[in-house]
Amino acid sequence: MPRPGAAPSAPSTERWSVEAIEALFDLPFADLMHRAQSVHREHHDPREVELATLLSVKTGGCPEDCGYCPQSVHFDTGVQAGKLMAVDAVREAAQRAKAAGATRFCMGAAWRAPKDRDVQAVAELVRAVKAEGLEACATLGMLDEGHAEQLRDAGLDYYNHNLDSDPDFYGDIISTRDYQDRLDTLQRVRGAGVKVCCGGIVGLGESRRQRAGLIAQLANLSPDYPESVPINHLVKVAGTPLADQPDLDPLEFVRTIAVARITMPRARVRLSAGRQQMGEAVQALCFLAGANSIFYGDKLLTTGNPDVAADQALLDKLGLRARQQ
Repeated sequence: MPRPGAAPSAPSTERWSVEAIEALFDLPFADLMHRAQSVHREHHDPREVELATLLSVKTGGCPEDCGYCPQSVHFDTGVQAGKLMAVDAVREAAQRAKAAGATRFCMGAAWRAPKDRDVQAVAELVRAVKAEGLEACATLGMLDEGHAEQLRDAGLDYYNHNLDSDPDFYGDIISTRDYQDRLDTLQRVRGAGVKVCCGGIVGLGESRRQRAGLIAQLANLSPDYPESVPINHLVKVAGTPLADQPDLDPLEFVRTIAVARITMPRARVRLSAGRQQMGEAVQALCFLAGANSIFYGDKLLTTGNPDVAADQALLDKLGLRARQQ
């Protein structure tokens, strides 16, 4: 584990091929877990878990056709489009999150790409969150030139923009946005000096090689892999094209966490969507595999999540503690 107060590590220069990552996936389970845990202990306190809360500040009405998303206007899922939340309401939500132990507050808005006035409004939300002493993260869709700088100047710590999948599988899930569009937004975020939160979704129907391809994309991002890597398990929502997708083997999800930890050792690897369906034993294996961040609270944008009391009980059972800022 790095010494307290030590200088940040230099950006990674290691390039991971899809074949090398696929070979990690193919390791015997015990060997993979041992390697991941060894890497995890070298770079992190193995008992520490970051607690992050996610709030949908603008729900529904998104023009994108992401096949997993209940907020798309293309699918009838019962999600109603709403307006951007007011500053006072977001401030109160941030206060509740902090009181419950969260250190990072993430705001999601269902836009394809925010307009200038939207970015200005979200900047006010960021200022309110920062005033409560929390790290601020936002996910607003694609950013145009200058938007990342505006958010940075308001105090934004992280910008989330997931790659979702391997490039070869991407077109099977989304048709309204190119893979390069996502990479361009990440480049703008990096250029503004904002930390990157970027991960993907597994269980979409992709092959193991395509899961390896997603991890390769993340691990090889330039000039460095993301500081925060959310790994989402598909939450199947009635009305979306993926509502009847067969379940992914839970141990395959654990393997994905382990491979993410090995290939991106300094990142915070976050258990994100889908935890409610995993059960405690699978979550425990994910922590053993190197996950050290969770979304914390009873809701993720529009889908369920384990409640605060359940999470605190699980962390206590496992001898884990919440990260302090």
